[in-house]
Amino acid sequence: MPFVTSKELLLKADREGYAVGAFNVENMEMVMAVIKACEELHAPAILQTTPSTVKYAGLHMYHANVAAAAKRASVPIALHLDHGDSFDLAMQALRVGYTSIMIDGSKLDFEENIALSKRVVDACKPSDIPVEAELGKVGGKEDDLSCDDPGYTDPDDAVRFTKETGISSLAVAIGTAHGIYKGEPKLDMDRLSDIRKVVDIPLVLHGASGVPDAAVQECIRRGISKVNFATELRIAFSDGIKEYLKGDPDAFDPKKYCKVGMAHVTELVKKKILVCGSDGKA
Repeated sequence: MPFVTSKELLLKADREGYAVGAFNVENMEMVMAVIKACEELHAPAILQTTPSTVKYAGLHMYHANVAAAAKRASVPIALHLDHGDSFDLAMQALRVGYTSIMIDGSKLDFEENIALSKRVVDACKPSDIPVEAELGKVGGKEDDLSCDDPGYTDPDDAVRFTKETGISSLAVAIGTAHGIYKGEPKLDMDRLSDIRKVVDIPLVLHGASGVPDAAVQECIRRGISKVNFATELRIAFSDGIKEYLKGDPDAFDPKKYCKVGMAHVTELVKKKILVCGSDGKA
C-alpha cells in the first residue's frame, strides 16, 4: 500500500473517536517490527523520526526504508518528521518525500512560533502535506530535545495559533514529558477538554511513553487523535537484544539478536494500538 498523509489518518480518527499510534523508529528492524504489529491488528500507523535520528542515518535512508516497507504493507502508513527543529530540516523532509511534517517552535515566543509554523504550512501546502505544530512546552528529555521549564497550552492561545498558522494538527502540553517518568504524571484533563471545545483540528499527545494506559485512553476520550510513543520502543528493542545476549554472550550474528528485539517491539506496539483503539481501523 502506498504512503498516506497523517491528515487523512487523523481526521478519520477524530471523527470516530480513537487515536492513531505514532511510533518513533531508529532502524530497519524497528520499522519492520512496528508494521508487523499494525498488520496483525489491521491498524493504521504513523512512523516517525526525530532530528537526532535523522542525523544518525539521514532523511533519504529512513524514507527509503519506510517507503519500501509501507509499499508491501496491507495497512496505511505515514512517515512523519517528529519535532522538526528548523525550517530547513522541514523542507528537506518535504523534498525527500515525508508525508507529514512537524515544526516545533515551542521554545520560541508565541509570535515567533506562529510565524515559523505558518511559514512551514505555506511551503507544504502546494504538495498537500499536513503540518503539526506544538503550543506550550512538553517537559523532559529525549534525544537532543530538552525542556526543564514545561508550560501548559492555553486554550485561547490555541484558537489564535491554529487560525493564524493553518496547521493540520496541534500538539498540546497538558503535563506529559519526553523520556522516562520518575513518578506517575499528573495530566490536566480539564485543560485538554477546554482546548478540544475551541479547536477543531486533531490534537496530539506527546510524551506518552510511561503514561498509564487508562490516562492515555481518557485523553483520547477528551479529544486526542494521535499519540506519540518513542522511549518505550527503544527500551523494548534494547531489552530484547540484552535478553538474547545474556543467554548467548558470544553471539555475533545481528540477525539473531535483532530478531528478538523486533519481537519485543511488535508486542509493545500491539498493546499501544489496543490502548489507542485503532485496531481494525485500517
